[in-house]
Amino acid sequence: MKHLRFYFDPISPYAALAFEHLPQALEGLSYSVEYRPILFAALLHALGQKGPAEIEPKRQWTFRQISWAAHKLGQPLQVPAQHPFNPLPLLRLAWACAPAGDTPNRATVERIFRHVWRSEGAHPADAARLAALSQELAPVRDPASEEVKETLRVATEAALTLGVFGVPTIEVDGRLFWGLDSFDMVAAYLKGDPWFQQGDWEAAAVPRPGVRRAAP
Repeated sequence: MKHLRFYFDPISPYAALAFEHLPQALEGLSYSVEYRPILFAALLHALGQKGPAEIEPKRQWTFRQISWAAHKLGQPLQVPAQHPFNPLPLLRLAWACAPAGDTPNRATVERIFRHVWRSEGAHPADAARLAALSQELAPVRDPASEEVKETLRVATEAALTLGVFGVPTIEVDGRLFWGLDSFDMVAAYLKGDPWFQQGDWEAAAVPRPGVRRAAP
């Protein structure tokens, strides 16, 4: 049995769809999953990038494409009243629902994703909604505690060190698979596709230095 780590931030519609689609995409395969909430904005900051929603033409395409993906997968998806929004309360709540040293379970993660992406256009950071969600999930630790904040910081830094640059990312055996459209690769790897064993994975990532953009 392979062990998968699913890195996510509930701010990402792709992560939301990937979470829902994962059991179907890997149906019949032997695996376990560990869900690791991380702060996507921290990845962007560390890598010097803007988020898709911060570039207007890209934002328009992202939400058109994710709407199509939800339609194709037969999954409900409702864009929240504000996006981007501050996901920190949800990320901390996710970690607070797990005992120290453990990770949140699938039921917790599902409820948090659906709070954002199946909310009939409600605001995901609305104080009353967050309070109701916290009461429903009954965290075993205080989401506002320094312990939980540090857990999220450490998890995000560890993901960066591993090479995670976006969400959703699945890590298995040290290999990183990014995005909703990588699930066929994950399934192939779990099935033992020889492509992963004969050097093609490594060869495809060999640097090929070329023209570099001049600094502004």
